[in-house]
Amino acid sequence: MKNVLKVSAVGDREIVVTRDFNAPRTLVWETMSKPEYLTRWLLGPPGWEFTKCEDDQCVGGRFRWEWRGPDGMEMAMTGVYREIVPPERCVRTESFESGCVPQMGEQLATLELIDRGEKTSLKLTVLYPSREARDGAFASGMERGMSASYDRLDDIITGVAV
Repeated sequence: MKNVLKVSAVGDREIVVTRDFNAPRTLVWETMSKPEYLTRWLLGPPGWEFTKCEDDQCVGGRFRWEWRGPDGMEMAMTGVYREIVPPERCVRTESFESGCVPQMGEQLATLELIDRGEKTSLKLTVLYPSREARDGAFASGMERGMSASYDRLDDIITGVAV
């Protein structure tokens, strides 16, 4: 049975995502931070493919991720890493250039992985520039794509030895 993704609007400008994984924190961090794993699980809804993964994961490093959907729609997200504390915390900016809701502007994403022994709790807090941007992201169907992606991550974790 898969762990359940929870997505909540908090305050005026935040979305908080939580999910548990039945794996140690170091394994969850490895599969969430290495491009060879990212391209296998961070796909969104079924039918999407990861077409470009440029990722310089260091403080000040930039990333650019691109996807294509089954209908040919393209989506691209860029950002800069502000803080990286393996295997527990990553803070980065995120901006969608295409697809999703590009007019959202830049958001700040803070990923926290909480060690629970052989389990890990994920908490992702995304701070948007405005309530309208947050509400637009919430209404975009992001929960469906994130849930599918984290389910794939769970599948990779159970079959990967890092």
